[in-house]
Amino acid sequence: MIFQFLLPIRIFFSSDKNLYLAIRNMLGFYPGNIHLYKLALLHRSAGLEIHNGIRVNNERLEFLGDAILDAITADYLFKTYPTKDEGFLTEMRSKIVSRAQLNKLSLKLGLDKLVRLDTNSPNQYRSFKGDAFEALFGAIYIDKGYNFTRNILLDRVVKHYFDMDDLAAQEMNFKSRMIEWGQKEKKQLEFKVLEEIGNGYKKQYIVGIFVDGSQVAKGQDYSIKGAEQNASEKAWNSISCNNA
Repeated sequence: MIFQFLLPIRIFFSSDKNLYLAIRNMLGFYPGNIHLYKLALLHRSAGLEIHNGIRVNNERLEFLGDAILDAITADYLFKTYPTKDEGFLTEMRSKIVSRAQLNKLSLKLGLDKLVRLDTNSPNQYRSFKGDAFEALFGAIYIDKGYNFTRNILLDRVVKHYFDMDDLAAQEMNFKSRMIEWGQKEKKQLEFKVLEEIGNGYKKQYIVGIFVDGSQVAKGQDYSIKGAEQNASEKAWNSISCNNA
């Protein structure tokens, strides 16, 4: 009880008071080790050099957070849907922790406003919002442990921002829709990798979808399959609007 009383007082006089309060307002708790959260919000474009060219940023926490989000979500879905097969569980997990979804969650939480990055070339860092979301949960895991992180993700994010019945009913395979549309309309569809960005596990692919030789949309993701899906979703939405 004494600790709970003193913590807000310590925070009030801290130079990081605004970040303490932002995390509290966003997720309902005060950080223990605030430096972990500051690191989670430090994009590589604004990374700090600590020794002989070694720079620190949120990429390591992002790597950890990605694994933690996958584990918690898989565990939750496994217990929530005891009769569903692996394919259903995999697709549901993708709907919750996809890069596009994490970007949206970051915006809804206001997390994107806390990230430190080089704003001179924002288009180069389109995924920074989702990256920061992963890094934040990597920080929470180190700071508070697995069970605490699980409760925060499920109670403050999943249950608040997702309707699981609606999510289960959503179709994700826009590529299949586009292929079926092309066959029906006698259109020639082609997917092309236009560009590769980054290296290693950070590499992203930009894929264009072409209809009768003309590019109609492009998508970006960490896998070619994911980029094809993103491009197909944009193309399908455009077709649906034109036919409405």
